[in-house]
Amino acid sequence: MLESHGIRLTPGARETRRLEARPGDLPAALARYDGPAPTELSVIVFGEWGVQSHRLRSVADLEPLAALGRPLWLRIQGLAEIGRITEALRVLDVPMAFHSPLLEQPQRTRVDSFGDGLVVVLHRMSFAPGSLTVVSEQLGLLLLDHLLVSVEEVPSGEPFPALSDWLVGHGSSGAADLDDVLHYVIDELLDGIAPLLEQFALRLDDLEERALREPTPAVINRAYEVRANLRVIRRQIWPLRTEIQSMLRQNHRVLGEQALQGFTDMSQHVEMLFGSCELMRYHCDAVTDAYMASTGNRMNQVMKTLAIITSIFAPLTLIAGIYGMNFQNMPDLNWKYGYYVSLLAMAFVAGLQAYVLWRRGWFENWTASRSTRRSPQAGRRR
Repeated sequence: MLESHGIRLTPGARETRRLEARPGDLPAALARYDGPAPTELSVIVFGEWGVQSHRLRSVADLEPLAALGRPLWLRIQGLAEIGRITEALRVLDVPMAFHSPLLEQPQRTRVDSFGDGLVVVLHRMSFAPGSLTVVSEQLGLLLLDHLLVSVEEVPSGEPFPALSDWLVGHGSSGAADLDDVLHYVIDELLDGIAPLLEQFALRLDDLEERALREPTPAVINRAYEVRANLRVIRRQIWPLRTEIQSMLRQNHRVLGEQALQGFTDMSQHVEMLFGSCELMRYHCDAVTDAYMASTGNRMNQVMKTLAIITSIFAPLTLIAGIYGMNFQNMPDLNWKYGYYVSLLAMAFVAGLQAYVLWRRGWFENWTASRSTRRSPQAGRRR
């Protein structure tokens, strides 16, 4: 029944998930109708006469390029053909110890050193179609001498098109460029988080305004959704704070001086993103506080209205109670105009009570917007 509507249970999850995106909390592997995304291979060769990009139709196309002995950037998109990917890594003499960190998914964000290699696992964060739900796509990176491997869980067109075009047009043939490419790829993924945070900031501003003007349960529910998505982003950024610093202290030999400086700047970028997440989490608390304050004011307005009604009708109830007693010797019980005089007295008392309360400002609605509200002084001037 669910599959007929384009939704089914994601493996390892308790609630339904969209098939085109796995939520950022990484419950299990990406759920698709046709299984994992198709595998596409391409390579950028840092040759003697410049940088060239090649699309690989088969793993055999990679062997002559690997035989050149030049620095390579192998770009893998989609994990449908694990055997083909493993064969490509074998052609490039990638040790088996690096296969699992690159191909297993889902994984948490990590930066690890294994011997002469540097492994980085990140997630490309984006919004699910038609919503502000954060979804993630895993990206594994491996840096070795003369080799950079990137493994994207889901193809997104040309891998890193801006960087690839720049390398082909302006890149040099030095092997030291690979560590800079690694830095640029990570930096590009981190730059993609800033627009998400900006969207959340605008959403929180709108929710805070609505919490003050029209506090409904939907407002607080949306604030909780934003908070949950911020928690997802924060969970992806948190490991980078310490692991990048640890990598810089190790002074890994595959990283050149410029790359180390770039990762130092990246560490500050991560701190800024993490701080932005924390500030917006506090903003979620502000939305909740505004909602509670607004609902409290509205409840006070209701109680004030009930108090006004009670204070006006209490004297009338007293009068009606006194003259409703059935004693035989009560005065004025046989008076011809007694009923009408009592009604006039009750109306006079109610009007006097209402006038006194109005003069004291009890009839003003403090929960209304400023444009529709006027002070008692303004009412008296009119």
